[in-house]
Amino acid sequence: MKLKFTKMQGAGNDFMVIDAISQSIQLTAQQIKTLAHRQFGVGFDQLLLVETSTIADFKYRIFNADGSEVAQCGNGARCFVRFVADQQLTKKREISVETASGIITPKLEENGLVTVNMGAPRFNPGDIPFIADAVSTSYTLDVNDHHLEIAALSMGNPHAVQIVDDVEAAPVVALGSQIEWHPRFPERVNAGFMQIIDAHHIKLRVFERGSGETLACGTGACAAVVAGIQLGQLVSPVKVSARGGELHIAWQGGAAPVMMTGPAVTVFTGEITLA
Repeated sequence: MKLKFTKMQGAGNDFMVIDAISQSIQLTAQQIKTLAHRQFGVGFDQLLLVETSTIADFKYRIFNADGSEVAQCGNGARCFVRFVADQQLTKKREISVETASGIITPKLEENGLVTVNMGAPRFNPGDIPFIADAVSTSYTLDVNDHHLEIAALSMGNPHAVQIVDDVEAAPVVALGSQIEWHPRFPERVNAGFMQIIDAHHIKLRVFERGSGETLACGTGACAAVVAGIQLGQLVSPVKVSARGGELHIAWQGGAAPVMMTGPAVTVFTGEITLA
């Protein structure tokens, strides 16, 4: 099976994007893992499939590097709208996209950046999902000998955000993998490590479920900013400095949507044969 694809990145978070409208795609989890391998495949954090939708302009499916399907990816959403515009699948600069967590509306800005309405954050433990007795702005999470203070919320996928003094010194890989698989998160979780520079600027590293640490995480940036605002330590808008680049997040609180702006870049196009 031959697949035509485009390699893209948003703030260093990289994707293999496939037009599943003009070519028939049926991929197994093992095939996705093979494609994700950085030595033996294309290499990516997530695979994005562009499909037709009956309720929006397009449908958007997202697969992690381990082959698992997830509901949302913020950096991927920006690359998605850049891809459909570049491939002339639409003439619109703002599109509606069906995802497993609802409709999102990414927009190509005149300056080349992309803004995405990521919808409102969800804090109810059952919606995350997270095992807790009641909604709180912070929870104690026991991880081996560590008693972590985290914020737990959903941005279409689950996030656990903690504040650290120095994000570069934080044990992101060692601790992130343990948080990802913590039994209080029945569908696993993305683990965010946030360093607050000032009320409008944070540094962030995220250990993503199913992919490990990535150079940037769009929903993770949204979740971190929302958590910081809820805790009274951040004020919208907030610049998020990730290892792969910068994102800008705005949220007015409550049921208001989280707005994310950042880059979306095509790296190369190609064709690969799958056995």
